Amino acid sequence: MRLTSIVRALVLAAGAPAVILTQGLVQIGLAQDEAEGAKPILVAAKKAVPKKKVVKPAGPPAKELFGAARTPAPMAARAIGFYAKGCLAGAKALPIDGPAWQAMRLSRNRNWGHPDLIAILEKLAIEAREHDGWPGLLVGDISQPRGGPMLSGHASHQVGLDADIWFTPMPERRLTARERDEMSAVSMVAADAASVDPSQWTEAHVRVLKRAAAYARVERIFVHPAIKKAVCEAAPKEGDRAWVHKIRAYWGHHDHFHVRISCPSGSTNCEHQPSLPADDGCGKELTDWLARVKPKPQPPTPPVATAKPAPPKPSLTLDQLPAECRSVLASGVEKPVLAAKPSLPPSSTPSATAAKNPTETK
Repeated sequence: MRLTSIVRALVLAAGAPAVILTQGLVQIGLAQDEAEGAKPILVAAKKAVPKKKVVKPAGPPAKELFGAARTPAPMAARAIGFYAKGCLAGAKALPIDGPAWQAMRLSRNRNWGHPDLIAILEKLAIEAREHDGWPGLLVGDISQPRGGPMLSGHASHQVGLDADIWFTPMPERRLTARERDEMSAVSMVAADAASVDPSQWTEAHVRVLKRAAAYARVERIFVHPAIKKAVCEAAPKEGDRAWVHKIRAYWGHHDHFHVRISCPSGSTNCEHQPSLPADDGCGKELTDWLARVKPKPQPPTPPVATAKPAPPKPSLTLDQLPAECRSVLASGVEKPVLAAKPSLPPSSTPSATAAKNPTETK
């Protein structure tokens, strides 16, 4: 095989591609072997490995199916799945008017929740009025009649265990349906995004948050980092600070606080959220959050966009939700229908809407 070795060296020195070299050497080697009376060695070619096909979830977005449901599933009350990936059976509606609360955004039909959550909201409203000097609660989005992904506004609120409560106190009169859809919640955060607005924030806000966090079933409450800072400063350094631990900084939440309760008994397929960190969230975690929300300086001239924006995240389909959600969706109806595209009230604040993007998986 000396001839093969010599040819290999000469071809490589000339810069020939390895594929051509291999084919040539095989031919030369076979000719040399035949001349010497040796039997050629046949090498089987490698087969190309086919690429695995990515199976995309089929069917319409789940938000269109659950957004079309106008009534709860006539089943035993159960929270199914995770806060941002599940559904709700046997939901109960928060009455749109109560002795110490009013439900907002009635056209969205999102005043539904697990009965345990509804009971806590009613209790909080009454006790905050009696003991904390709070006129009453304006309650925003809770969940859809059968939970599930929403047509707009939230990633969580899918299993009936989340509720948004406005920092705006309830007025003494009954709001009209139009007012409830069009009026905006008032932001509590100052322009620096690092402190609360002293013209809006009061000690009564702290008392309401403390009462809500003190309930055993309340697992955590999300607020803007500046509001978390105000809570940390208002809470006594000594004594009971367990309620401060439950109040956590998060994106948005400048005009409302987000109450989340733990999985109820009987909801065997409810997925618990990981436990909170051991500290009260008033140290490094808060410092990091304040740095994230600090307004960024604007450049003198806007930068020229060179790259295309990332495509939107695909919507969840029914196949991606817990299997029980099919029964929840079909229960009591002949055939699921698709919801119309959402139309937000014209006065919805952009900041509040933007705050409720997929970050609310929380």
